[in-house]
Formats: sequence, C-alpha cells, structure tokens
Amino acid sequence: MRKVLLVSILMVALTMLAAPKYVLRFNSVAAPTQPQVLAMQKFAEIVEELSGGAIKVEVYHSGQLGDQKTALLAVMRGDLEMAGDGAPSWFADLGAMPEFGVFEAAYVFKDLDHMYRVMTSKMVQDMFDKLAQKTGLRVLDVWYLGTRQLNLVAKVGPVKRPEDLKGVKLRMPNNKTFLDMGRALGATPTPMAFGEVYMALKTGTIDGQDNPLPTDLSAKFVEVTKYIVLTDHQIGMICPVINEKLWQSMPEEYRVYIKKAMEVARAFMNYTVLEQEAKLLKLFVEQYNMEIIVPDKAAFIENAKKFYSQPEFDKAWGPGMYEKIQNM
Repeated sequence: MRKVLLVSILMVALTMLAAPKYVLRFNSVAAPTQPQVLAMQKFAEIVEELSGGAIKVEVYHSGQLGDQKTALLAVMRGDLEMAGDGAPSWFADLGAMPEFGVFEAAYVFKDLDHMYRVMTSKMVQDMFDKLAQKTGLRVLDVWYLGTRQLNLVAKVGPVKRPEDLKGVKLRMPNNKTFLDMGRALGATPTPMAFGEVYMALKTGTIDGQDNPLPTDLSAKFVEVTKYIVLTDHQIGMICPVINEKLWQSMPEEYRVYIKKAMEVARAFMNYTVLEQEAKLLKLFVEQYNMEIIVPDKAAFIENAKKFYSQPEFDKAWGPGMYEKIQNM
C-alpha cells in the first residue's frame, strides 16, 4: 500500500514538473491608478490562482514597454506577450482591416448594452478570428473603457454645438478612425501619443482632448483644463490581446483559465468605470473648479451622421454598416 502511495505521489510530482509554465508581460499606456491597470492586475491575480502558479502575469503601466502602437506591433511580432490597449481603431490601421473602424465611430452605439450586443455578436467574433489569422493579435475580451466626453482648456470657452469646435485643436490617438471622429465632432484633430497629452494641454499645444471621465482624473488632465462637455460621443472600449501563436501553443485548460480570469477582470473594470463616472462630475466641480457643459447632443449626432455619410466610409466599412450597427 505504501509503495502504491509513493508511486502515486511521484507521478503527481512529475506531472507538475512537466506542466508548462508561462510568464506573460501585459503592457498598457494607462497610469497605475486607472481602472484598466487595476483590472489587469486583477486578471493577473486570478489567472495565477486558477493555474496554480503556472501562469504568471507581469503588469506594466504608463507605457513602460511601449506606447499603444508600439506594444501592439510587438505582440503581433511575438516580442511581447500581451497588450491591454487593443481597440478596433488600432485593428483597422495595424491589421489593414478598415472594417473595424466603424466600431469606434462617433455615436455608433446608443449605450453600453448596445455596444456589448454588437461586440459579442457572431459577426464581430468572426472578425476577431480573421484578425488573429491575419495579424497575430488574438482578442481575449472587450472591456468598457468609459463614455468619451470633450475636455477643453479655458481659452476655448463653453462648447454647445459642433460649430463651436471650429479650429479647436483636439488631441486624438494617431489612427484614422479617431482622427475622423475628431472631424465628425467639428474639431481639428491633432494626433498625439497619450503620454504627451498632459504637457500639451498645459503649454497650449492643443486645446483639448477626449476621454472617459476616469481617465481625465487618473491622467490629471483636470489639472490643466476648464471644461467637460458631455457629448457622450463614444462608448469606449479596450480589447486586451495576446500573441496568437503563443495562444494556440498553450494547453486548452490554460486558455480556459485565461478566459475565466478575463471575465472577472471585465466585471471589475466595468463596475469601477461606471461607479467613477457616476461620482466624478461633482468632484471635478468642487475640487478642480471645472465647468460642466450640457451641449446640444442632437446637433453633434446629426453632424456625425452627415460626416459618415461620405462614400469613403461605406467603402471602408461596408455599405450602410454605420446605420446597420446603430439599429442592431
């Protein structure tokens, strides 16, 4: 009996030794206090627990391993395991799949539930599979980044309608989808890396930027701006990605652990963002002396609709895709 027990213990020990182990570097440009970095850390905690320590995740914030574009290209090449800043606009540019751009167009989604209905649909999941095959970027999940609002410096003055943004230099991530979104709002889009935005606002290089409210606080943009304009122009998302070759090489149970940990991190992220969005306007007014502007949102929606009616968008996204998604 003792001999059988010893053999069993030895076999278990050998199995554990033979089990592959992974160290996954997970990079984001977000600051350490931003919800997405906290969610990445939650993911790291859960996946290590589920895998019994076989999967360890090292979280890198503030672009320590590269900005959004650099990190995503590194994941595509296999030089970096994971990136937290994947998004349809980057997939459109880096993956040469312009059809992704529609998912970050201004006012394409009505609300958060609508966004998830679309992004979990078979149509989009098939697009994610094609992206993985074409570029090496495997989308693991979709997290709610927040609803994007305009955030402007004092010299711009209160903005109520699209024409009030004429000539306003509005920072945008350096990809076509976001630059077009700036134009759809009526502004002059200015491409700029996230890490440069604070100083550019402070020195007057740009007149404003757009981000969800939690990002405005965590990145300290509220220190160097005067207005929050509640345009609600985009239901923002991030799509954590992993290198596809690495993903396919993992044992099936490890992929299950990662997916389950992503679900926990998504719930953590979404709750954190929603809670902060509900509370931050009061803080912005009382602590940072900001002004909150309620604009003519219908005018912004109409301006975006007119902008996206240009033939180039039907050509890039598919005929009538902007309206099709709005009505899904």
